[in-house]
Amino acid sequence: MLRAGALPVPLQVIEERTVGPDVGSDAIKLGIASSLAGAVLVLITMVALYRRWGVTAGISLVVNMLLLLGLLSLFGATLTLPGFAGIILTLGMAVDANILINERIREQTMRGAGAAVAIKNGFTSAWTTILDANFTTLIAVSLLFMFGSGPVKGFAVTIGIGLLTSMFTAVTLTRGLMEWQIRRTPRAKLNLAMQQLMQRIGQSSTNYIKGRVIGLTASLILSLGSVALFVSPGLNYGVDFTGGTLVEVHSATLSVDTLRNTLSEHGLNQATIQEFEQAGEYLVKLPVAPQATSSVDKPEALSVLRQSLAGTDSDASIVRVDMVGPKVSSGFTDVSILAVLLAGMGVVGYLWLRFESHFALAATATIALDITKTIGFFALTGLEFNLTAVAALLALIGYSINDKVVVFDRIRETLRHQPQWSLPKVINSSISATLGRTIMTSVTTLIALLPMALAGGQTVASFAWPMIFGIVVGTSSTLFVAVSLFYFLADRRQQKGLAQLRPSAAQMKEMLADIP
Repeated sequence: MLRAGALPVPLQVIEERTVGPDVGSDAIKLGIASSLAGAVLVLITMVALYRRWGVTAGISLVVNMLLLLGLLSLFGATLTLPGFAGIILTLGMAVDANILINERIREQTMRGAGAAVAIKNGFTSAWTTILDANFTTLIAVSLLFMFGSGPVKGFAVTIGIGLLTSMFTAVTLTRGLMEWQIRRTPRAKLNLAMQQLMQRIGQSSTNYIKGRVIGLTASLILSLGSVALFVSPGLNYGVDFTGGTLVEVHSATLSVDTLRNTLSEHGLNQATIQEFEQAGEYLVKLPVAPQATSSVDKPEALSVLRQSLAGTDSDASIVRVDMVGPKVSSGFTDVSILAVLLAGMGVVGYLWLRFESHFALAATATIALDITKTIGFFALTGLEFNLTAVAALLALIGYSINDKVVVFDRIRETLRHQPQWSLPKVINSSISATLGRTIMTSVTTLIALLPMALAGGQTVASFAWPMIFGIVVGTSSTLFVAVSLFYFLADRRQQKGLAQLRPSAAQMKEMLADIP
């Protein structure tokens, strides 16, 4: 009926994204090259850390990547540069599960367990932490999928599938390969690399919460400074939030001044021009006129831009166009704020159910401080704040909470096994026991992201660099902010005579058995 014209349905363009074939092929090359570089660096790191068990983890990671690509193909997902970023981040986070398992196996070996017992107990101990850490990340990813648009939704699909495949390969394939390797020597002692170093770190008597006041004060000052930067000079909003047309222009002869004068002569006085990547590559931003109610006027401005370029440099070309109307951009703003708030609420709710209220409040407050610092990073560096940047913020929520859940899970375990210990001793012992895993996970994730940040191009700069910054901030906040907040909340709870943990299932059974 539409083809026959029976229904007078007008077509109103409110969002349009165009990528030329040259940019498309370059994007594919950059994505594949940076993904392979990140993967190779991660595999080398794992082998250096765990020797033959690192090779086993590497095989698991390769199978994980194949499963991820296979499922993306099965679902017919569109793979964009943010999607490649999702694959790289999945690779870095998948390493975390393998590191958790190997570190638990290392602990069992240090206690004198044979190979078979160490592997069995190591996987059993790591499973709860892996489940909690990945589920909290899935909360943020599910919100990305629900409220995201275009490339952001593709990023969410990639991360979501990758987390599920990484949990599957870590607890099935990795375990199967390990048990197959020790089938002939089940009682032999395993020999993992850096055994003595990790033992010294795990048994360290460092007082991490001694400088809790200094750590919290410094974090608050940096967050307040970030809020000030957000107010002035503010963020460099992309067309996703401001509305308008973003055009990527290639010209080997035009300079910035020449291009600006040419556009002004043709009535495009409000256009902003930014040189990026290399000489001859320009981003031209055409803002939406105040009286415009849709992007219907934008094709005319784009046509004028094409004509002005053709008259000045016949070899100039337009290789990418992003067009977003004001109605869509205002909706992006509302949805992005809603997604971040809901992600925080979802994480609080899950931790409240799995742990206790003071665990959840400490983690959520720390994440809020991490996010403000990352927004300050955007304001300070002038990176474009677009939907890809929102994806980075939500991914950071997932990664940061992942890091804190690991430490809090160990604190909970220590509280149950050593109820007679003082609160500072429990916290310091738990941090020491997980410090090796925290550092190695952060390093491998940074290694996975670094090639994309350096070679991924302008399209993923708003994701890669904030993620690198956020990983550094998130790791430091886990060690010096989250545990400090937890200490204050737990100490207050202790003074009120309240238990730090709700009774476990076994404890509840014993309590019920004592009731006459």
